[in-house]
Amino acid sequence: MTTTAAAAHRPARAAALRLEEITDANLDAALGIRVRPDQERAVAPVVKSLAEAYVHPGVAWPRLIVDDGRPVGFLMAFLDIDWHGDGSAPRSGLWRLNIAAGEQGRGYGRFAVESVAAEIRRRGGTRLYVTWHPGPDGPEGFYLGLGFRPSGERSGDQTVGVLDLGA
Repeated sequence: MTTTAAAAHRPARAAALRLEEITDANLDAALGIRVRPDQERAVAPVVKSLAEAYVHPGVAWPRLIVDDGRPVGFLMAFLDIDWHGDGSAPRSGLWRLNIAAGEQGRGYGRFAVESVAAEIRRRGGTRLYVTWHPGPDGPEGFYLGLGFRPSGERSGDQTVGVLDLGA
């Protein structure tokens, strides 16, 4: 394996990874994030997420995932939403995760989940929720591997998972 090929397959380096707020300066980079074609049915494009963030201010938390100045993914969290519509139990979690097609398998998804978990903890939360499309080509294995467990709930046709973040 050449040095360039080896570098392309090494895990993401935590020191070079960061989240950026979506601004005028990085909007086009965020909009350019595309998942693999076979994943497009399972996750909405970034443009839809940003439109939803616009109509849900204060709830949506969109961020560009950047590795050493290079955009590699997009995430959007939801923070303290009224999940059941009765005010009984606000929830926070990962709403969208889009890792660019050529950047998958390098630790960026794990970094995204850990970053959302850190933000939820910072705000006093103890659980991180996520939904996924079930099936062999979906992200269930990824989420289960990070410690999520199915909650027994469904959101439309998706499985609801939860990760306990501790007290």
